[in-house]
Amino acid sequence: MSADCLVKQAAKHLPGSDCLTADGTGLRRTQAPASILHSLFSEGDGSEDNFGLERLLYRKGYFCVAGCDEAGRGPLAGPVVAACVVLPKDCKHSLFVDSKILTHRQRVDLSLQLKDIGAVSAIGIVSEQQIERINILQSSLLAMKLAVENLAGHCPDFLLVDGTFAIPLPTAQATLTKGESKSSSIAAASILAKVERDRIMDHYHRQYPAYNFKKNKGYPTREHRLAIQQNGICPIHRKTFRGVREYVEQTAAVGTGG
Repeated sequence: MSADCLVKQAAKHLPGSDCLTADGTGLRRTQAPASILHSLFSEGDGSEDNFGLERLLYRKGYFCVAGCDEAGRGPLAGPVVAACVVLPKDCKHSLFVDSKILTHRQRVDLSLQLKDIGAVSAIGIVSEQQIERINILQSSLLAMKLAVENLAGHCPDFLLVDGTFAIPLPTAQATLTKGESKSSSIAAASILAKVERDRIMDHYHRQYPAYNFKKNKGYPTREHRLAIQQNGICPIHRKTFRGVREYVEQTAAVGTGG
């Protein structure tokens, strides 16, 4: 089935399917429009046009289609950072690909190019303290929610979201596994989120040079784990994460004479 047919089929089902929303106790399941498009879009149409989904959504009457992604779910230290990006309809969309296959220099250059082409973008950041309170999945979704809400003067009416969980907003959206390879808007968001998080970790490297955050960005490399063993943890380490939690528990046991 072509992507155009998938959108036609999906349009019959709007609104109503699973989404996640925030309440006073965290995130919960609820009903919201359009994540039924996740299953319809997951196979794509075989096209190499990584702006194809956005183009189809615009043809179906949506006015502002944004891509959302995050960076920093796996590290032992630092925040999780998300970005939301609305690409111009007439830019060279093929430039924006999965940030993980790009070099740091390429990511920085593309993040600057987003400004040059007039893309609309915003960042959302959730701290390591918040991650410890609500867990990394909920923190990632919250960061993407904040990124969408931070789009000053713009309100997307459709979100393409990397992953399998919807953002806790009532906005129509589709979640896409490996979304960076299917949507240039998601890819652009992945680039921007990665560049911003790298910048934050470079800053923390200057505060806590013993952990070499400039190189490992907080990820659990052998060097980073060894630095924790030798120096203990610093204020930006995620105390509930494996690789940090054990050290916290061991230190607590020693302190109590256990």
